[in-house]
Amino acid sequence: MQDWGNGPSGEDLEKKVIEIRDQLQKKFNRQKGLLPAIIIVILLIFGGFSSFYEVNTEETGVVLRFGKFAEFADPGLHFKIPFGVEQVYLVPTGRVLKEEFGYRTVTPGVRTTFSKRGLEEESLTLTGDLNVSDVEWIVQFQVIDPFKYIFRIQDPVGTIRDLCEAMVRKAIGNANVTQVLTTARAALAGEIQQNLQSTLNQYDIGVRIVTVKFQDVTPPDPVKNAFNEVNEAEQQKESLIFQAREQFNREVPRARGEAKRALQEAQGYAVERINKARGETNRFLALLTEYKKAPTVTRRRIHLETMEEILPRLEETYIMDTDNGGLLPLLPLRKTPEGGVK
Repeated sequence: MQDWGNGPSGEDLEKKVIEIRDQLQKKFNRQKGLLPAIIIVILLIFGGFSSFYEVNTEETGVVLRFGKFAEFADPGLHFKIPFGVEQVYLVPTGRVLKEEFGYRTVTPGVRTTFSKRGLEEESLTLTGDLNVSDVEWIVQFQVIDPFKYIFRIQDPVGTIRDLCEAMVRKAIGNANVTQVLTTARAALAGEIQQNLQSTLNQYDIGVRIVTVKFQDVTPPDPVKNAFNEVNEAEQQKESLIFQAREQFNREVPRARGEAKRALQEAQGYAVERINKARGETNRFLALLTEYKKAPTVTRRRIHLETMEEILPRLEETYIMDTDNGGLLPLLPLRKTPEGGVK
């Protein structure tokens, strides 16, 4: 039989184990009593922090209570029921949102930088006459109903992008390359904006399209120089047409004014001549009446009045004496020159 020395007996070990178990049990009971208090404190802290939310000046809060719409929250600090009873979604309704196609803004600011890397397929479009054009455009929109914007469809921004890209390609596909590159940009953009707004109204997602604008429309790089020359020629043609219209608007009214003035002068002259002729006729008729009454006196008066009108115009005057056949001197025989000596 092996000798184990003077170590503790079995009873001592059993007592020791029981003592350790009792100590552990007491310690566990004390910790068990603190656990609910710790949990309550944590819940209170979490509930306190999650009961308040802030809505910025350009946002509108959509409040859901038990998953159903409750109200809209205006800008400011608000209280909500915590622990998921009320949920708040913030929607930027106070500013105009922008989506870019064919390029992306890298660093906005005074000197904004852009990038087209990896966006070639997005910007290349096919025109109606089977030419390729490189089109960059933007669409700006505003959220007018935040609830519909969030919950009507799953991805409103993606939907707007897909619809706008499809309509741009359709509109450009129905036009020729000259219209796309030169004169028809504004008309195409207006048409796209109307069609896009009409489609979104059918989707009823609470969005208003502010504008659709072509930022840059250029031909592909291999033919860019030739198309730039065509573009310059078209612009020069439009400039000449504008100058011609400007000159037309300046010259035609002036010519019409002069024609109207000449017509009025002619009408005035005609009235004057008619009135003068009527006056002469009336005078002649009155003279004829007097002549019938006294022919000799009237004839002599007419002769004298005629002489008074004619003689001052003559430089030299001679009166013939029909009885003696000589000259009757009449002074002055010559008209005295102005400033001269008689």
